[in-house]
Amino acid sequence: MHRSLRSGLILLFALTQAVRVTFAAGLDDPFSTREGVAPDPAGRQICRELPAGKPLALVDVVEAALCHNPQTRAAWATARAQAAQLGASESALLPSLTVQGSGRHDTSRTASVTTVSNRRSASLSASYLLYNFGGRGAGIENARELLIAANASADSTLQSLFLSAVKAYFGALSAEASVRANLASEASAQESMVAAETQVAVGTATPADALQARTAHAQAVFNRIQAQGNARSARGTLANVMGLKPTEAPPLLPLSGQRPNVAMEKDINHLINLALEQRPDLEAANARIKAAKASIASNRASGLPSVTLDGALTASDSAAAGSSYIPSRNAQVSINLTFPLFTGFDTTYKVRAAEAQLENSTATRRQLANQVTLEVWQAYQNLRTQSQALRSADALLESANLSNDLNLGRYKAGVGTILDVLSSQSALASARQQHVSALYNWNIARFSLAQTIGMLNLSALERRDLMGK
Repeated sequence: MHRSLRSGLILLFALTQAVRVTFAAGLDDPFSTREGVAPDPAGRQICRELPAGKPLALVDVVEAALCHNPQTRAAWATARAQAAQLGASESALLPSLTVQGSGRHDTSRTASVTTVSNRRSASLSASYLLYNFGGRGAGIENARELLIAANASADSTLQSLFLSAVKAYFGALSAEASVRANLASEASAQESMVAAETQVAVGTATPADALQARTAHAQAVFNRIQAQGNARSARGTLANVMGLKPTEAPPLLPLSGQRPNVAMEKDINHLINLALEQRPDLEAANARIKAAKASIASNRASGLPSVTLDGALTASDSAAAGSSYIPSRNAQVSINLTFPLFTGFDTTYKVRAAEAQLENSTATRRQLANQVTLEVWQAYQNLRTQSQALRSADALLESANLSNDLNLGRYKAGVGTILDVLSSQSALASARQQHVSALYNWNIARFSLAQTIGMLNLSALERRDLMGK
């Protein structure tokens, strides 16, 4: 009994060491399924420490978001899990080996007779699937297509996060621009108030002019305070997208002064075709359709015959008490045909479920394609609208500045009214805010169009034409 236990422990230790050596040799992924997983954003070379105190450009903000936001890790982990499922399916390409060992000690007592016997045995068996009407290959194909779908879904998640980082970046810059615009409006109101008080002091204006100017200045101060609060909130949002604390929001580089370019407003049919070819969610939908077809083949094969090659080696020793062990050895090889004649209609319903899943995947893909077409159309029209709005805002701001300068000069010269000054001052403040909003909306519109086409990536930041090749 003790000898058998010792032999079993030695065998278990040997197997444990073999597993450790196998993993140490890098064979924990013998089918190299991890090579089919898109790189983890947190493991890319773009991930680096942000320079302390240095103003960041848009590309820096996006890189930080892709590296540190939990959504990227979750998407990558999902793809890795599906890669492991592919490896499990491909394991059917290899034979299975089983080792068994046992030790037995019997003692029986009848009246005054005691019988003692010992038995020990070990066996090695192997089984290999030779043919099952394509079921094994279909199972592998199903897992492979689902991995493609997982990678494409991860890419879609990254593009959504990319756009969120872009929106947060331009939102923070727009909020800061709004503060500057309100500071300029406050300064204009201050200048108008001083001019009104001067005119009252020399007797060319009534105290009502000064009161109106003071009211306008107080309103400008209020608007500036509100804008500063909004800017602090926008910076907190930016920090959150980047995976930082709200108190750690970094300074940002100012906008480059880029303006609408007609080259960006390409033919809508061309953009729709690009989207149908490149959108990662459509790629995922296509892969799920192929996976569903493979699932049908796999389930059908489960109801058909399968041929396996089996073999076994067995060694056993037995002995009565006080006697020597008598060895016994046995080897066998066999080819087995298994034909499931009746499984309670299990195969029938599994095939029916797989066919329904294929129909669902196909309909989902068609619906998604329609939605993609609509999203591209709407994003394209929005970009054209925002481009025209920004050009109009440029002209409006220039005109409002000239009008304000003219009316203030006329009032100081004593030939204008305070109402003209305050009206042009209000129009200028409104024009400044409209210009800030128009610039923000245009920037978001062009990145949103790139995202609907499936072309939003880091290289896009280096191109003036986001939809260029």
